[in-house]
Amino acid sequence: MAAAAAGAVAFAPMAPLAQEAGAPVDPISIRIGANAEFTRLEFAGVIGARSRVRREGRDVIVRIGSTAAPDVSRLKVDPPKGVERVETRAVQGATELVMTLAEGADARSGSADGAVYVNLFASAPDAPAPEVVVASYVPVTTRATPAKVSMTFQWDKPVGAAVFRRGAAVWVVFDTPGRLDMAAARELGPASNAHWTAAADHVAVRIAAPEGLAVSAVAQGSNWTVVIGGQPVAVAGVPVERDDSGEAVLVARMAGATKAIWLTDPLAGDRFAAVTALAPGKGFAARRRTVDLALLPTAQGLAVEAASEDLGILAETDRVTFSRPNGLILSPPSAALEAAADENGAPKKAKFPGLILTEWADAGHAGFSARYRQLQDAAAEEAMAAGDDPRASAEARFALARFLVGSGLGYEAVGVLNNIVARAPNMAGEPELRGLRGAARASIGRMEEAEGDFAASAVAGDPASAMWRGYIAANQGDWAAARQAFAAGAVAADAFAPAWRARFGAAHALAALETGDLPAARALLAYSFSQGAPAPDQLTAHLVQAKLFELDGQSDRALAVYAAVSRAPLDAVSVPAKLGVVRLSLAKGKMKPGDAANELEALRWRWRGDATELAVIRQLGQLYLSQGLYREALTALKGAGPGLNRLKGAADIQADLGEAFRMLFLEGGADGLQPVQALGLFYDFRDLTPIGADGDEMVRRLARRLVEVDLLDQAAELLKYQVENRLEGVAKAQVATDLATVYLMDRQPEPALQAIWGSRSTILPNALNAERRALEARALTQLGRYDHALEILGDDASPEAREVRAEIFWKQQKWLQAAAIYEARLGQRHADPAPLTAEEEARLIRAGVGYSLGHDTAGLSRLSRNYRPFIAGARAKTALSIALDDDGVAPGDFAGLAASADTFAGWVTAMKDELKTKTGGNRAAAPARPQAAAAPPARPAA
Repeated sequence: MAAAAAGAVAFAPMAPLAQEAGAPVDPISIRIGANAEFTRLEFAGVIGARSRVRREGRDVIVRIGSTAAPDVSRLKVDPPKGVERVETRAVQGATELVMTLAEGADARSGSADGAVYVNLFASAPDAPAPEVVVASYVPVTTRATPAKVSMTFQWDKPVGAAVFRRGAAVWVVFDTPGRLDMAAARELGPASNAHWTAAADHVAVRIAAPEGLAVSAVAQGSNWTVVIGGQPVAVAGVPVERDDSGEAVLVARMAGATKAIWLTDPLAGDRFAAVTALAPGKGFAARRRTVDLALLPTAQGLAVEAASEDLGILAETDRVTFSRPNGLILSPPSAALEAAADENGAPKKAKFPGLILTEWADAGHAGFSARYRQLQDAAAEEAMAAGDDPRASAEARFALARFLVGSGLGYEAVGVLNNIVARAPNMAGEPELRGLRGAARASIGRMEEAEGDFAASAVAGDPASAMWRGYIAANQGDWAAARQAFAAGAVAADAFAPAWRARFGAAHALAALETGDLPAARALLAYSFSQGAPAPDQLTAHLVQAKLFELDGQSDRALAVYAAVSRAPLDAVSVPAKLGVVRLSLAKGKMKPGDAANELEALRWRWRGDATELAVIRQLGQLYLSQGLYREALTALKGAGPGLNRLKGAADIQADLGEAFRMLFLEGGADGLQPVQALGLFYDFRDLTPIGADGDEMVRRLARRLVEVDLLDQAAELLKYQVENRLEGVAKAQVATDLATVYLMDRQPEPALQAIWGSRSTILPNALNAERRALEARALTQLGRYDHALEILGDDASPEAREVRAEIFWKQQKWLQAAAIYEARLGQRHADPAPLTAEEEARLIRAGVGYSLGHDTAGLSRLSRNYRPFIAGARAKTALSIALDDDGVAPGDFAGLAASADTFAGWVTAMKDELKTKTGGNRAAAPARPQAAAAPPARPAA
C-alpha cells in the first residue's frame, strides 16, 4: 500500500490527530478522524506507534504488539465508510485488528508524527496522496510560568513565519516543511495543549490558549520565539491599502513576505490563510473586514479569513495582493451602517455582533407602531433601490432587524435578515448578520439553526456570540460545552439587556449545577435574580434554585419551590417543575407509583422537543420497569423519537432501552411472563435486539421457552431466521441442529433434513457431528427411509445413534435386534431400586415385546428376572406385566403394548430438557452479519 501524506488531512474538520505537548502518552492510543474524502485511524503511544499494517485481499490487518486488546467498540458499532466489518483476534504475543473493506473501497497506510496511520477510502482514490517531505528536524523548547509561556523553534536556517490568535487558539505557521521535536515543550503555562502538523510546504502549530493573553513573536538568527502572555512586544505594522488601478484589490506592504498557506481549523471546520514573512518581526495591528475577507490581528505576518471561495492571495517579496476574478467589493457594509445610524437615529450597531442592546427596543414618543412603520418603510425603499446589487448598502434593513430583535420579534427579524442574504449572498459572511440572526433564532427556540449561525467563522472570536453558544448548549443539555462557552463570553455578559443577562445567568447556573460546581451555581443564581427580569425568567431561575436545593439535600425546600413553580401558566417552566414534584414525592413516599405514572404520562404531551421531554420519558420508563410493567416501559422509552437524537440526553434513553431489553430477554426478566406474552413483547420491540452474540442468545432463549410449552412453530420460526440471516460456520450448524430437533418434535422431517443439510461444514466438533447424524437418521426414519437412515448411522455407537437404530429395527419388525439394543440401553438399571422413568419403562416394554415376538425365551426370562420387581411402582403396570410375562405376548395385546411403549414421547421430553440446559456460554458464537436485522419479521403468536 502506498503511504498517504500526513499533510493530506492537515487540520481537516476531523478529530485532532497531531502530536500533543504535555499530554500523557498511553501505550496504545487509537484516534479516529474523518473528512469528506476518507476516514483516518492513527495508532499512537509507545506500543501503538510500532504497529504494522498489511493487506490480505479485502482485509486490512493492523498488528499491535500487545496481548491486551485495545478498545475498538466504536469501530465495531459504527464502522468507517467503506468498511464492512471490524474485529480483533489474538495471535502469539500480539493482537490483530482486522478491517474488512467493502467492494471498491481502498486503504493507504504509513507513519507520521509519531504514529502509524491507516486512511480508509469508501472508493479508491484516483492517485495516492503525495508524500510529506520533511526537510528539517526542529527542536522546540519552552519556558513557562503560570502567567506566560515562551516557545522557541530552533530552525537550522532562517524561515518565514506567521503568528496570530484565532478565537481560543494561537497559530504558529512556518513556510518550510519540518518535523517538530516537542519532547522539551511539555510545560505550557497558561496554555493547555499544542498540536502540530506538517505538509509538503509548511508546518503549522495550534496552541490552545485563553483569550485575553497577549501574543508576541521575535526572531533571533534562525530561531523564532513565540510568547503567550505577559506584555506584547511592539513590531512594525503592516499597512494595507486599496489599489483601484485595475480590478479592485487590496495590497499589504510587508517586507520579506514568502508565501500564502491555506489551512483548515479542526474545530470550526472553515478555511483561512496565513501569509508568512521573514524576520524582523512585523504584524497587522487591528482587525479589518470587507465583504470578501477579514484581516486578523497578528504578531507576525498576516492571517486572512475568506468570505468567498475564489479569493486569491499572492505574496511577492514585499507585497501581498488580495484579489478576486471580478475585483473585491471594497465598500464594507459595516461602514455604511455606522454612518447611516448617525444620520437618522435608527438603532445603532452594537459593539459585538451577537449583542442585543436595551435601546434597540426604544419606540420613541410616537409609540411602537409608528416606529415600526418608519423603519419598515426605510428598509423597503432601500431594498428597492438596491435591486440585485450586492455592493448596495443594507443599513436600513439592518436597523429594522435590530429593532425587531430588541423588541422580541424574532420571527420577523429572521425574515428581514434572510431577505438581505437572498439579495446579496456575500452578506452571509457579515458578522453582524450572523450575530443578529443567531440571536433571533435562539430567542424563538430554533436552537439548531441558531447554532449554525454562531458556528460561522465570522463570529468565532465574538464574546457575545459565545454567550449565545453557551445558552444553546444549556438548552440542549450539553453542560460542559455550555460552561466553556459562557466563560469565553463573560466579558460581554453585562452589555446585554437585563432580561438576557438574567436568562444567561440562569442557564449558566444550571450548567454549573449539572457539572457539580454548586458554589458557582449559587453565585450565578444570585446574579440572575439581581437583574430584575420579567416573571417568566424569574420562574426559570427559581426552577434552577429548586434543583440546587435538591442537590444540597434540602428536599423539603426543593419540593416546595417545585410545587410553587408548577402552578405557573407557562409550560416551559411548569412541566419540569411538575417532574421535580413527582420525583421527590415518589422518593418521600407521598405519591403512589400508579399516580406518578399518570402524572408523567400527562406531562409527556405538554412539552415536547427538548431536554425536559427526555427527562420525563426517562423517569416514566424507569417507573414502569420498577413496577414490572415491561411493555409500558419500553413503549415510553421508545417515545423519544429520532427528532430528539440531537440532544445530549438521547444517548441515555437509548442506553436505558438497551439495558431494559437485555434484562428482559438475556437476564431472565421476561421469565415471569407467559411464553406467548414474552413472544409478543419480543416481536413488538425486536428492533432493540443487539447485533452480535447477545442478540443471538436472546432469540435462542426465547425459542427454548416456546418449546417448553409446545409452541413449536413459533420456536422454529425464530431459529430459522437465525440460521438463514445471522449465523455462519460452527454457530450456524449448532443452531440449525436445534432447529432440526424442533422440527422433529413437531413431526416435520422434511424441514428437519433441510436444516441439517443446509448447515453442513467440514470443521464441526465430533460430538456435534454425532448429534446431527442421529437427527438426520431419525428424520429419514420418520419418512420410512430405513435403509438410508442406517447408512447415515454407519458404525456410530453413540447413545443417540443406538436409540435411532433401535427405532429403525422396531419399525422393520426386526424384534431381536431392537430388543437387544433396548436392553443394552437400560444397562445395569435393575441394580438401582429407584422407580423407572417413563422413558426407561418404554425401553423395557419394547425389549420384552421384542424378545417375545422374536421367540427368544432366554432373553425374555433374563429381562423378567431382573425387572419384575419394578412392576409394582410402574406407571403402566399392566403393560409392563404383560411384556415381562414368561409366556410371551399374545397377538391381541400388541396394540396396547405398542401404545405404552411410545419411545418418541420420551425422546421429545429428553430433547426439551436438553434444549433447556443449553446456554450461550457453551455454544461458540460467530459474529452476526452487520447488515442483517436482529429478529425475523413479525407474525401472530399462536
